[in-house]
Amino acid sequence: EVPLLQHTSLCQSRRSRILEGSFLVSTEFANTATSSFLPKPPKHEGPLVIQTPCFLAKTSTDWLKTNGLKAKKLNLYQVLAPNAFSPVEEFVPILQKTVSSTLHEKVMMQFEWHDGTMKNIHVDLPVLYNYQKLLAKMVRIYEKQIDWLSVASRRIWGNVYEKRVVILVDISATNSMYIIHIQHYLRLLLEEQMSDKDYFNIIAFGSDIVPWQLELVPSQPENLQKAWRWVLSLQCRGSRNFMSALRQAVEVDFKYKDKHKSQGLYLLTTGIPDQETHLISTYVAEACRGFDLQLHVCLFSVMEDVDSSGIIPARYANPTETAIAFKEIVHAANGRFHWFGEAGIFESDDITVIVVSSSNMLVTKEKRKPQKLLSPKPTALSLARMV
Repeated sequence: EVPLLQHTSLCQSRRSRILEGSFLVSTEFANTATSSFLPKPPKHEGPLVIQTPCFLAKTSTDWLKTNGLKAKKLNLYQVLAPNAFSPVEEFVPILQKTVSSTLHEKVMMQFEWHDGTMKNIHVDLPVLYNYQKLLAKMVRIYEKQIDWLSVASRRIWGNVYEKRVVILVDISATNSMYIIHIQHYLRLLLEEQMSDKDYFNIIAFGSDIVPWQLELVPSQPENLQKAWRWVLSLQCRGSRNFMSALRQAVEVDFKYKDKHKSQGLYLLTTGIPDQETHLISTYVAEACRGFDLQLHVCLFSVMEDVDSSGIIPARYANPTETAIAFKEIVHAANGRFHWFGEAGIFESDDITVIVVSSSNMLVTKEKRKPQKLLSPKPTALSLARMV
């Protein structure tokens, strides 16, 4: 038998080794990057599967110029115009005054025109029925375009249409938990929307800026693969020195912006920049004014703006305040704002312009004097119609 004292000593020694081992495991666990515990997409670190875009890159505004209701001559005013008549007014000498005809008003519908005047409208039911069918078809086209803008890389970046592109990537310390997400979003962009560009570059920034290349390089497959391998090496640190990254892109990559067309900056970020919004807005307004250069913002909303180490950014704003600030910056740069999260798209200028356009075409202008409007009714031809 082991003496009691010796047994106690053995137990304490064993417990000490167990505690020491637990401490080592705990320390190793704590020192491991938090991003390493996030689930990685399949083949996350594999080479890019580069695709050749099979669509004509254009903004939603340009898309509407050929696919919108006005382009298809389905604007409500365009449809009603052949049967729209202005009120008849003539000067009657014997009465010495201008008299308005009331016959049209009795047999036709009164409708406020796009210029604010009133028109007498002959409502032809077969024409309206055909118009409704055409509108239903257009709705399906609009829905298909919105669905297309809501998937794959376009869900994150919108439609990247320029030929010379610089991508600005936020790798501040607050993104430590989300670096795999950020890398995956960059992978989708490089695979799906960059092979048809002329030149590109990527600039990562925390407190310091880390450009992939010192200037724009051709968007060849080998360069896209090299860029992806570099993206996999990115590590998050520091705050969000967006202004330095912006100046690097404008003053180095786009130093000859006056000699080129179709140039775009795409910012992927999760929070408010270190610098004040009005300073950034003033700078980009001056940098983009008179040139074919736009700054687009892709705001990725995450749950918190503090990482596992408790690092707080130089400036703090909640998601709504951050979105308002970036919309001001985007407006100054003639760009587009895209706001998304893991749950989906919160706001997208690419989608909004399509929705608003369709609404504006289908809804008449608000009446100056609100009044109850009656439903359209069929009108018959009459002598008044022939006058």
